[in-house]
Amino acid sequence: MNNKTALIITDMVNKMDFDGGDDLLRHSLSMVDNLISLKKKVKEKGVPVIYVNDNFGLWQDNASELIKECKKGRGEPVVDAVMPEEDDYFIIKPKHSGFYGTQLDILLKHLKVENLILTGVAGDICVLFTANDAYMREYNLWVPKDCVASEKIEDNDNALQIIQRSLFANTRESTNTSIDETFLS
Repeated sequence: MNNKTALIITDMVNKMDFDGGDDLLRHSLSMVDNLISLKKKVKEKGVPVIYVNDNFGLWQDNASELIKECKKGRGEPVVDAVMPEEDDYFIIKPKHSGFYGTQLDILLKHLKVENLILTGVAGDICVLFTANDAYMREYNLWVPKDCVASEKIEDNDNALQIIQRSLFANTRESTNTSIDETFLS
């Protein structure tokens, strides 16, 4: 098992029942096949997959209840496509960053992770904030631009530029990058 890398899937379990949700759904659907393919590739290499997801105000629910609730929204096709598997981890977060108020950093240290592959939605909010906090904790970052979506394409592109320039992350597409050439070797 490659215990130095983890795949983080951010907020893909999502009702998308908010202003801008239709746009986020459309852009999420256009990248979900890339994300599924990437997840399959990393799992074949023994890389753990960690879902980090908003609680959407469901403070007393667990992961299965959150998934069931999100399937009731317009985001159901995305939720169905990226369903967590039994051996995946699932962390519920209260704010934008996957690190804020969660056990994510403790889990990553337990797994001896040094490298993070950050994916999901929204690229210009939760993925960006999680990337920033990961960088501050000295993780190596790959944020494949074909596995991140936002409500607006230009906002997503701007966030990816910040992630690349300021957080020194690799943002090459997952479809054009061998996993081994990133940092999984």
